[in-house]
Amino acid sequence: MTAYIIRRLLLMIPTILGILLINFTVIQFAPGGPVQRVIAQLTGTDVAATARIGGTGGGDFGNTSAAQNNAGAGDAATTSKYRGAQGLDPEFIEQLEKQFGFDKPAHERFVLMLWNYIQFDFGESYYRDVTVIDLIIEKMPVSISLGLWMTLLSYGISIPLGIRKAVRDGQRFDIWTSGVIVVGYAIPGFLFAVLLIVLFAGGTFLDWFPLRGLTSENFDQLPWYAKVVDYFWHLTLPLVSMALSAFATTTFLTKNSFLDEIKKQYVMTARAKGLTERQVLYGHVFRNAMLIIIAGFPGAFIGAFFAGSLLIETIFSLDGLGLLSFESILNRDYPVVFATLFIFSLLGLMLSLLSDLIYTIVDPRIDFETRET
Repeated sequence: MTAYIIRRLLLMIPTILGILLINFTVIQFAPGGPVQRVIAQLTGTDVAATARIGGTGGGDFGNTSAAQNNAGAGDAATTSKYRGAQGLDPEFIEQLEKQFGFDKPAHERFVLMLWNYIQFDFGESYYRDVTVIDLIIEKMPVSISLGLWMTLLSYGISIPLGIRKAVRDGQRFDIWTSGVIVVGYAIPGFLFAVLLIVLFAGGTFLDWFPLRGLTSENFDQLPWYAKVVDYFWHLTLPLVSMALSAFATTTFLTKNSFLDEIKKQYVMTARAKGLTERQVLYGHVFRNAMLIIIAGFPGAFIGAFFAGSLLIETIFSLDGLGLLSFESILNRDYPVVFATLFIFSLLGLMLSLLSDLIYTIVDPRIDFETRET
């Protein structure tokens, strides 16, 4: 097993390299960019990024006014590769390119990024005076809370429910629970989140749950047991919104997997030996049927950790990694974009390896060492 783990760890290197290379190449052809964005903002469309000039990004600009003074230093119209840059001082454009690292060829920027990532140096955000790693750590508690509890809640309910539906296949319990699950799956999570806010978060009816944040303002002054209650009080509505559609896939997957195993010969043999239904179900069937559920765990966790939480974070004003990554893409904050991409890719690959290790724990007959590579 040690050789297999080493082989998988080594294969992560070209995998992550390929992911970063493809996305880096796509970014080069994407319209806009940090320099273009600052130029557009200097014309008066926005001031968010101009406030960033002169921060810790390496430029020599003191503030927005100084940048505008530099921009206006050249009165003559200048041909530029950036749309809207006519009339701006060419030296100012060069300083912008140097500040954002675009004074180097694309391949040099990519190699430099890889070298920094090997050292886990993700640089600084273009538009915030903070390092990317500090920014990610700041947003991590929200995403971990949503992803972890969402996955545990989904699996903790879906697996027992799927087993019970398999045992009672075709009976009334199986039919009405299937109807409820399908209806829940058909309702978009963000739409259900809005409904929960209207009903329970001071919208039109009840005001039982908070509308924003992961904790209350006086969280630090609360005793430990009150902190736990406050934490889950804030998580209740977001988790319910996210978990509504997550039950369907895992529940039906569990049910069908158990039904396939129950029909096999070894189950009939176990029953013929006088074992109780519970012993057959959890002593023999469970181990084999759960393999397919374990295989889907990494994808489910990553989905809940990142993509699945984006709209929920927005609706409930939870400032997590999903919202951070989305805003970074819109704002062309490339250090944050590639850092989150790298971290989530690495996390996904590690969880995939973990699922293989869990395979061997659930069913010791599985031996990845003997597989051909």
